Amino acid sequence: MSFLRFSVLVATAVCLSTALATAKSPNMIFIMADDLGYGDLGCYGQTQIKTPRLDQMAAEGLRFTQFYAGNTVCAPSRSVLMTGQHMGHTHVRGNARPGNRSIQSLRDEDVTVAEVLKGVDYTTGLIGKWGLGEAEHEGYVLKQGFDRFFGYLDQTHAHNYYPEFVWNNDEKLALENVVKRVEGKDPQRGFVGGAATKRIDYSHDLFVDEAMKFIDAQKEKPFFLFLSLTIPHANNEGFRLTGNGAEVPDFGIYKDHAWSDQDKGQAAMITRMDGDVGRILDQLRELKIAENTLVFFTSDNGPHNEAGHNLDTFHPSGPLRGIKRALYEGGIRVPAIAWWPETIAAGGTSDHIAYFGDWMATAAEMASAELPPNVDSISFLPTLTGNTAEQKQHEYLYWEFYEQGGRQAVRFGEWKAIRQPMKTGPVELYDLSRDLGEQDNIASEHPEVVEQAKKYMDEAHTPHPNWSPR
Repeated sequence: MSFLRFSVLVATAVCLSTALATAKSPNMIFIMADDLGYGDLGCYGQTQIKTPRLDQMAAEGLRFTQFYAGNTVCAPSRSVLMTGQHMGHTHVRGNARPGNRSIQSLRDEDVTVAEVLKGVDYTTGLIGKWGLGEAEHEGYVLKQGFDRFFGYLDQTHAHNYYPEFVWNNDEKLALENVVKRVEGKDPQRGFVGGAATKRIDYSHDLFVDEAMKFIDAQKEKPFFLFLSLTIPHANNEGFRLTGNGAEVPDFGIYKDHAWSDQDKGQAAMITRMDGDVGRILDQLRELKIAENTLVFFTSDNGPHNEAGHNLDTFHPSGPLRGIKRALYEGGIRVPAIAWWPETIAAGGTSDHIAYFGDWMATAAEMASAELPPNVDSISFLPTLTGNTAEQKQHEYLYWEFYEQGGRQAVRFGEWKAIRQPMKTGPVELYDLSRDLGEQDNIASEHPEVVEQAKKYMDEAHTPHPNWSPR
C-alpha cells in the first residue's frame, strides 16, 4: 500500500470517528404487540384486518421476514429481549403460575438493555406490560434500569383492559373503572369476576398517551422507550365470563361486518393499535426527531386463540404452522418492521435471521455502549443500515418451552428441528426453504442433520432449578 493511500485511509477513519463521537446518539423506540401473529398485518398478507399505518411504516422502512420472538409465550420472550440471552440461558423461562411469581422475576445480577443504555446517559422508559418482577421482587422494573414506568407489573392484571388501577412509577394510580362483583356472565365484558358498571379508562389508550408524553419530554436528549402494548392479547378471565375476550371500546370500522362480535373485537383491537403506532410516527416527525430515532415494531410471540374469535376468519399465522405455545414457526416467527428515516432505506425486505436476543447487541452498538458478558446476541445494525456484507450470522437460534410436557426447537440455516418432549423425545426436521408450513417431517431422510440438531439443543440448554417440563 502506498504512503499516500495509507494517509487517505487514516484521514478518512479519523473523520468517521470524529463524526460518530460528535453525532447525537440515536433514540430508540421498541414497540411490541402482545400475541400479534405473523399474518395479522396487511404488509404480511392480511386481507381482512386493516393496518394502513403499519403497512406505511413498512413501505417507509425495512420489513423482516425471518425475525423470531424470544419464546412462544410472554414472560420468557420478554426475558430474552431484556437480557440478550436465549432460552437455554436466560433466567425467566416460563409463565409462572399465580402465587409463585417470584420465579418469573429477573435477578439483580441480570443485566437488561435498559441498564446498558442508562449507563451511557440514555433516559429509559417502560410503558405497558412488564411481567418480569413485581414491586417486592429483584426484577421490579425500576430496579432493572428503567427511569420511568407506567403500566402493569403482573401479567394476569394485564389481561384486563379496564383495570381499577395501573402502576405509575412505584405508585398505584386509581382509574375511573368501577367494578360491581356479580355472579354469572358479564354482558359488558372486561372485569375479572365481575360486571362493569363504569368503564372509562381503556388501558391501551392510556399507554399510548403516556408514551407520547415521554417522547415529548425527552426529545432533547437520547432516550430508549420500550412500549410494551397488550393488544391484541385476550382478556382470558373476561372470556370465561362472557365468551368474548377481545376487549375493545368499540368495533370501529368493523361494526357492520357480518362477523361474530369476537371477530369484530379482534380486528378492532389490531386496527386501533395500528392507528396509534401511526400517531407516534407522526409525533416524531412533528418534533423533528424522526431522523434520529429508530422505531422497531414486533410481537412477543405468535397469535392466540383465547378471545373466542375464529382463527379461520383472519389466518393470523399466515403461511406458518401453529400459534402461541407451539415451537412451530407460527408460534415464534413474528412480524418485525424497522423505521428510521434517512438511515434505513425505504421499502426494503430482509431475510436476515434474527431474534429478540439480538436487540441487546443492536442497541449497544447504536449507543456505543459495552455489551454485558455471556449474551447470545448479534447486532443487526448492519442490516438496518444496508451494510449486509458486514452482517454477522448466528450458528443457530434456540428455544425451549416448559408447558405441555416441554419442547425444544433450533433453527440453523434453512433447517428447523423440534424435539418434544424436550431432551428425550423424537426430533422432527423441516427444510424451511421448501416447506415453510412445516408439513413434511424429513427427519428419517437426514439422520446426520438430526444429530446436528440434537447437538445444538444439548449444547444450548443449561438446566435451571426453577424450570422443568410440566
